[in-house]
Amino acid sequence: MSSTPQSPAAKGSQSSGIPRVLIATTALLSFISFWRAAAIVLNDLASSAYYAGGEAEGYIGKAAPWFILAIMLFSYAVRAVYVESCSMFVRGGVYRAVKQSLGGALAKFSVSALMFDYILTGPISGVAAGQYLAGLVSDLLQYFHVSGPLSLGSIDFVSASFAIVVTLYFWWENTKGIPESSEKALHIMKLVTVMVVILISWCIYTALLRHSALPPFPHPRNLRLSQGALGWLAHSSLPHMFGIVAIFIALGHSVLAMSGEESLAQVYREIEHPKLPNLKKAGLVIFVYSLVFTSLVSFFAVMIIPDSVRESYLQNLIGGLAMSLQGPIYARLIFHGFVVVVGTLILAGAVNTAIVGSNGVLNRVSEDGVLSSWFRQPHRKYGTSYRIINIVVALQVITIIISRGDVTFLANLYAFGVIWSFAMNGLAVLVLRYTKPGQRDFQVPFNFYVRGVQVPVGLILITLTLFLIAVTNLFTKPVATMAGGAFSVLLYIVFTVSERRARLGGAHVEMDQFNLEMEGELTPEAVGAKPGNILVPVSNHYNLYHLANVLDRIKPGRRDVIVLHVRLLRRAASGENELEAYQLFGSIEQHLFSQALSMAEKRGKTIRLAVVAANDIWDAILRAATSLQSSTIVVGHSPKEPTEEQARHLGDAWEKLGDPKPQFNLEIHMANGDKVYKVLGPHAPNLTANEVNLLHRLWLRFSESAAPLELHHHDVVHFALEEVMKEVEDGQEEAVITRLKAHLESNVKKKPPAI
Repeated sequence: MSSTPQSPAAKGSQSSGIPRVLIATTALLSFISFWRAAAIVLNDLASSAYYAGGEAEGYIGKAAPWFILAIMLFSYAVRAVYVESCSMFVRGGVYRAVKQSLGGALAKFSVSALMFDYILTGPISGVAAGQYLAGLVSDLLQYFHVSGPLSLGSIDFVSASFAIVVTLYFWWENTKGIPESSEKALHIMKLVTVMVVILISWCIYTALLRHSALPPFPHPRNLRLSQGALGWLAHSSLPHMFGIVAIFIALGHSVLAMSGEESLAQVYREIEHPKLPNLKKAGLVIFVYSLVFTSLVSFFAVMIIPDSVRESYLQNLIGGLAMSLQGPIYARLIFHGFVVVVGTLILAGAVNTAIVGSNGVLNRVSEDGVLSSWFRQPHRKYGTSYRIINIVVALQVITIIISRGDVTFLANLYAFGVIWSFAMNGLAVLVLRYTKPGQRDFQVPFNFYVRGVQVPVGLILITLTLFLIAVTNLFTKPVATMAGGAFSVLLYIVFTVSERRARLGGAHVEMDQFNLEMEGELTPEAVGAKPGNILVPVSNHYNLYHLANVLDRIKPGRRDVIVLHVRLLRRAASGENELEAYQLFGSIEQHLFSQALSMAEKRGKTIRLAVVAANDIWDAILRAATSLQSSTIVVGHSPKEPTEEQARHLGDAWEKLGDPKPQFNLEIHMANGDKVYKVLGPHAPNLTANEVNLLHRLWLRFSESAAPLELHHHDVVHFALEEVMKEVEDGQEEAVITRLKAHLESNVKKKPPAI
């Protein structure tokens, strides 16, 4: 590795004058507990409890809860497949897993099915939330004698309209760059847990009081398969001749209950050490929670909601359950409102997850050369891959309009993507057992050896069951089969054509303009910079004004400038451990660093270039600055939030650093040339003349009283701070905060209005 600049703008290798980019293969990840990981998955998985039971009953009758229970028990086996997939560190998520095991063609098909799943997740969640909202409005209108219940057409219109509004809201948030937050997921699940505890307790009380009977047992003779449930098998004798066929039909209509399982693999990267044991703990928490919530909702709905009205509540099952509980009507209405609020939060979160997931999957496919870099071009202002987001949201809105707010229609389509995504992942893991044999940290149980060859009976049975359900659904869900098949074939063709054009056009040749050097970690020696350097994070080639400001003021040879690009690892593309160069440096990064080099060359300055992967931008910047022993961090102003909010995020990230924490000078540059200066870490505050005068007046006042003891200005400050801390420790924190807020509001009023 050279320490001699070969170019006026970047460090080069000894063998050529090509600018060098350091690729750090160890991702700067911020880790989360298994509780937070479970909360993230449950935000996606628990949303299906709001519609899965009602949809299943609409097709197979009152025995549906038993099949929901069977699916939830089977989900633990499916979860084991994802745990094994994670333990293999297959790079690139589902796409790479299938590609490595089954080849590029099936990998494109699996991604097509997964994308169909994601495209449908948003509409079905948004429409389901709208159904609950419309159901509450209908019940309130009846209670206050304003009118009768809303018509089915009105409810569907409200549902579709609400879903479109929510989808467009999250489109804008994702275009700006919405941060993924495990904290928010945990808060939502705490609220959901409160609702679930109240619901189950109230349902048990009601069932005992009314001596409610269990649903009919899951015997083929108890199934009431409607014409819609049989699809192309409606005129076939198979479901009536063979009970096992009827059972698989029922399971196929209940499979929605475990939609969201794939989220477990997406959060694996972020789980704290020890990763695999914590992943298993998270899986157990998810299993128990979803088993209790999703299955019990279905059971209690059949047991408590009268048969005469349950049909009208199938798309609003928990709302119907709330209104059928034992108790005064006003209490049931209040609880119904609580159910709708919680449901809207979790279902709206699923809408956002669908957009984030789709964006992550298509970005991952684009990075692998299957889609051209055009799709990943950053937004001029926000730096997000807005073209992918626009395409995904447009497809979702079109889907909502076509569905006209009908959850059943969407559920049929959604089931296609869900089951085929699971089946392809199971097959990929099974094939990898033989193509990449060896010791694994975890394997799906029930493995036997015949003449030295492993026979993974457990994995084979799980994969076979998934494929049997998937094939059954092909015949029983004709609309979903045609729509899902057409979508998958169309997307497969798009992938294939785009990949061939990218190869013919030499999409990755531009990367050869840089000499990519892999290092495990960022260090000053690896980058070729001295300690005390200036770190300049960059993300969008449209907004490099802060780098220009640094280059304009820096004197050659005085301080080194390190230009850092943080590649954010989107949750939907997770599942990797170590990263390869092509995963971190593509045409987007090539364009970004080319712009940075051009700016440096025009000024005759030298810059060092580095790339690192992370799942939290602020945490990554601070940890990179620590590793590189930087003294100053210069960032551009984010168009998404005020400078004070940016500084707060960086301050929070600084607090999370390990001890001893270094001190950094932080500069936030605005596009108009203004700058905000902060210091990260303990430092003397910048006191205004008002604070200095107040301190001096207090010193004068107390000096004489404290005599003959000598009083200094810092003694006054120390004493005042200790008094505040004493109030806080004595339980008066709220009073202190109230006075502090009043002080801050007073300062705001004193400031002259901005011109």
